[in-house]
Amino acid sequence: MAQQSNPSHEMMELITLDEAARLRGVTRPAISYLVKTGRIRSREMFGRVLVFQSEVMSYKKQKPGPKPIGKETAKKRGSKKK
Repeated sequence: MAQQSNPSHEMMELITLDEAARLRGVTRPAISYLVKTGRIRSREMFGRVLVFQSEVMSYKKQKPGPKPIGKETAKKRGSKKK
């Protein structure tokens, strides 16, 4: 059986970018960057961007740079496997 999302629980977990930055000890633009790049999910409510506290706290820093090319991306770029 698939687990259903509880909207009220989801809203309780949402925090502002400022709160997220304070929790992680980073700047607000750093959190905004994670949201923009899709590394942390967000919701827009009442004209504000909110993020999930659990994702902010569990986020693991990744190496900078482009993401590795997977099999599907290589096929789209026309690479041929020999």
